[in-house]
Amino acid sequence: MAEANPALGLTEAQQASFRRDGYVLIPGILSPDEATAYRQRLQEYAFHRTPVPEGVNVQMEPRVARGEVQAGNDLESIRKIERLVGRDPMFTELTMHPRIVAIMQSLLGPDLKLFRDAVLMKPPHTGSPKGMHQDAPYWTIEPQEEVSCWMPFDPATLENGCMTAIPGSHVRGPVPHVSVTDDYVVPQEQYRSEDVVAVPMQPGDGLIFHALVLHATGPNRSDQPRRAITMSYMAAASRYTGKAPKPEYLRISGRDVPGGV
Repeated sequence: MAEANPALGLTEAQQASFRRDGYVLIPGILSPDEATAYRQRLQEYAFHRTPVPEGVNVQMEPRVARGEVQAGNDLESIRKIERLVGRDPMFTELTMHPRIVAIMQSLLGPDLKLFRDAVLMKPPHTGSPKGMHQDAPYWTIEPQEEVSCWMPFDPATLENGCMTAIPGSHVRGPVPHVSVTDDYVVPQEQYRSEDVVAVPMQPGDGLIFHALVLHATGPNRSDQPRRAITMSYMAAASRYTGKAPKPEYLRISGRDVPGGV
């Protein structure tokens, strides 16, 4: 379990920015060498040099899975790797990085649990877009106050599918989503394209964002992969609202809360 240093948390100005926009960019949480180590680890999985741990979910790019496009290699065929945390010590350690934990405690309080982790591979040429959406409507947690850290291990640019978001959209609360091919998105009539802001990032930066912020990523049109991880946190007092038995969520800091997740 992580022990956080409050001095590493968000400043008052950064907290105000988060409350206003629903997200805040924190540069340099990881060093360049640390980001490189995570890229190398993902290369090991993609090229089968390291076995994927039992319980980890690997999702293929939809067009590759359907045979519509041919991936040049295994790295270009993987869309998502989920649930590495708790199974790979490197990624488990990342979710408990002192800076990340302190930031989350600034926003959610001292008692934290991890809701989910997912590596988003966005391979060159085949990397598909993720349409405009909110995270919270996918999830079975109340209140809808979860906060994620989205962190690229490669430079994230408009060409290879960096994050885009609509500042202030979290204050609207949940908005309608519809099912489309390979996705679940907010219809275009629910937002204005001119309000969408691109957030290019360097490896090891962290985009801290609210689960109700409207956000998206484009396709990867470049020759380089755009690997990133999203780590989503919640207060331990949050309630599980799903029909299935409540999962055992990883405690990140603080204590368990009776009746909470």
